[in-house]
Amino acid sequence: MSFDTGTTGFMLLATSLVMLMTPGLAFFYGGLAGKRNILGIMIQSFVSMGITTVMWYICGYSLCFSGDALGGLIGNFDKSFMHDVNLNSAFSGNKNIPEFVFIAYQMMFAIITPALITGAFVNRVTFKSYLIFLVLWQLLVYYPFAHMVWGGGLLAQWGVLDFAGGIVVHATAGFAALASVIYVGKRRDKASLPNSVPLIAIGTGLLWFGWYGFNAGSALDVNAITGQAFLNTDVAASFAAITWLVIEWSLVKKPKFVGLLTGAVAGLATITPAAGFVSLNAAVVIGIASGGVCYLAVHLKNKMGWDDALDVWGVHGIGGCLGTILLGVFATKFVNAAGTDGLLHGGTTFFIHQTIAVVGACIYAFVFTYAMLALINMITKVKVSETAEDQGLDESEHGEKAYDEGVL
Repeated sequence: MSFDTGTTGFMLLATSLVMLMTPGLAFFYGGLAGKRNILGIMIQSFVSMGITTVMWYICGYSLCFSGDALGGLIGNFDKSFMHDVNLNSAFSGNKNIPEFVFIAYQMMFAIITPALITGAFVNRVTFKSYLIFLVLWQLLVYYPFAHMVWGGGLLAQWGVLDFAGGIVVHATAGFAALASVIYVGKRRDKASLPNSVPLIAIGTGLLWFGWYGFNAGSALDVNAITGQAFLNTDVAASFAAITWLVIEWSLVKKPKFVGLLTGAVAGLATITPAAGFVSLNAAVVIGIASGGVCYLAVHLKNKMGWDDALDVWGVHGIGGCLGTILLGVFATKFVNAAGTDGLLHGGTTFFIHQTIAVVGACIYAFVFTYAMLALINMITKVKVSETAEDQGLDESEHGEKAYDEGVL
């Protein structure tokens, strides 16, 4: 079969950009972590690249994008081990690209989603328990929602839209993070400061750069919607970053660099479900709303005493929910004829479906994650010992140090 080389090339580039986001996340989290836990948090992102790829080859792709089982809750095993996928197999959603390219692109989403959760429980979870968590969470949370929303499953049949992962990625990961925090409890040293703000900035830059592949690539084609999603992504992130900066500056009387960076990531997460379905003006509103609402969510988290160390719930969880609901408000067929009209354009039912879907996803991810951690704890200890936590996971779990302090 002859494929379109331009579209195929673009999708390979988008795949590479999304792959880069996982190392970017490792740098972002690594900079935010205390100096004794840099490697401990970074390895949790990098190991997902290996384990998730193995799982995706064995059964992940098939369970997400092959067939329909259990009433649309999950796929089947027909394409396990890439059975019946070959050089001539075309992606069913766009015959211009090989199925291999779609497999690779979607795999990068599966890699980064569980890694997002790790920022919440930095320096409190054993590496062995995390590896079990990584496998089970994908099998029982990520794969079902990827199938239900993107694989033609239950939520897709219900008319729910999610352009690039508001429900599938950010809402589920964010509320899984909150469940993890409540399960493992608070850090012994909550005053631990970020070890490297420049590393946070490098991570943010890589995430922002990769997010163009994350959102624009989700058009799965090269057309005007691809460009719309690209520009919406940048605009929402920029407005969110400045909104966060202004709010924090007015409250603490200092313009915080980490706040600016965090606001940008919040804007990126929030525009994700809506990027290819809303106008540029709507992206501006979504960005401003994201900067304000996610900032307030982080403030609420602090007030409630939830020790979400790197604000995964406030940024990704609330950002994903907000973006999904605002998609239900601002979506318009004028931008994307394959989409639908939101509340502002008469789509009341669509708005209700979006809201119910994202709330249901959050509840499921929270409850399942908490129960799963309790189950894993029966197999192997989830939380590290007080001695290991005081020593730092770099040394106690991995026997390594991020920096040679003798040289520094």
